[in-house]
Amino acid sequence: MLRLPWLRSSIFFAFALLATTTASADPTTRIALVGGMLLDGSGGPPVHNATILIENRRIVAAAASSGVVVPVGTPVIDTRGETMMPGMIELHAHLALMGHGDIGHWFEWLEHHRAEYPLERVMELSSRQLLAAGITSAVDLGAPLKESVEVRDRIRSGEIPGPRLSISGPWLIPAAAIFPPMCQTIVHTPAEAARAAEANILGGADVIKLQGGLTFEEYKAVVDVAHRHHVRVHAHLYEEQAVRDAFTAGVDVLQHVGSAGTAPYSRSLVEEIARSGRPVVPTAAHRVWVLPATREFPERLSDPQLRRGFPADVWAELQDSFRDLSALQYFRNHEAEESNGEASLAQWIRAGATIGMGSDNGSPLNFHRDALWREAKVFVDHGMPASKVIAALTHVNAQILGQDSDIGTIEPGKLADVVVIRGNPLFDIAALANVDVVVKDGVPYRDAIKVILVTDATPR
Repeated sequence: MLRLPWLRSSIFFAFALLATTTASADPTTRIALVGGMLLDGSGGPPVHNATILIENRRIVAAAASSGVVVPVGTPVIDTRGETMMPGMIELHAHLALMGHGDIGHWFEWLEHHRAEYPLERVMELSSRQLLAAGITSAVDLGAPLKESVEVRDRIRSGEIPGPRLSISGPWLIPAAAIFPPMCQTIVHTPAEAARAAEANILGGADVIKLQGGLTFEEYKAVVDVAHRHHVRVHAHLYEEQAVRDAFTAGVDVLQHVGSAGTAPYSRSLVEEIARSGRPVVPTAAHRVWVLPATREFPERLSDPQLRRGFPADVWAELQDSFRDLSALQYFRNHEAEESNGEASLAQWIRAGATIGMGSDNGSPLNFHRDALWREAKVFVDHGMPASKVIAALTHVNAQILGQDSDIGTIEPGKLADVVVIRGNPLFDIAALANVDVVVKDGVPYRDAIKVILVTDATPR
């Protein structure tokens, strides 16, 4: 028989300051989430009036409430009227960016304010925003290695809130791009590429990121080194030949693949990638759909929900960068990209490719707090069922990371990463914007602030 302290009145949510509430949870902590609809991440049918029981950072039960016994005295988070699903996973994050309209100017501003905002602090702020958005794991693809390792490890230790990070450190590129030198390593030969990859791995990188424009031999040299260390390789790809070279060389994750802004690739290439099961991460929304959405509703740039988590002077700098949307160089090819968008995205959906979800969050107009749900909405709008998109955000992304034994679905034995959503994302995928509670490693947060649960332990 189910016995639990049912009412919200028996639970008190205490919010302490961020600086004092991010320590790791007591390993004996037990909590239950009770009453909401459960989407377990597998793409299967929902379970209504469900309970998730968590103990020692892991899920011990997840089923209809009638089949789960919650021990007396267990703190309960009442999720009635809400949806419980696995914590979302972001496969393409940029913690060094925060949505500024001009990436080059953003780094210039940071240089002038480096005493107040060293890059590690910027990455910490971004991490908090990602966690507040229901993202419990993320891959950062392009930042200095030292700062990346420090932020990742501070999150792991519980010193600061944020998603479970996998980091690439500096990307490998044939010529300098818009990011500052500390975010990239220029390579000209396969040997240089291999050495740079090795250096990143030995320095603590979890994945390797390559840029388009490298040769097949350079892609292959990096893949060989990384795979010897059991490290996966991601590549930033736009042109068809770059996609083909990276795919043939064995790159593990094909990132961008045109970002829905290039003309569709040849049918043979798309079908070959789809048959192989090699994942593509189209990062579609930030290039093609974010600018029109902002032009249609510029009020989003003043959304107080987005503003939360920004220091006042950083927010003011971002707002200044948005004064003239038509002048933003990042979107200079927008008309051509918009004309290609639907066909470019549809090619992967129609082919049945393994699609991972990544948003390139932090890029212009693409805030950490809303980038991933906007990416999800683009796929639903273009014919991908909401249940499949949610599975991509969770289970499929965990498989792409090679971490699906621990995360990506809600089932006994998995790490307790759960996001509670107000509303039903199967009905309206944009409900993913309405994050109520995030549980990461068994620790509950609201708006990236740890929640202390207290119960009177009286069964109701």
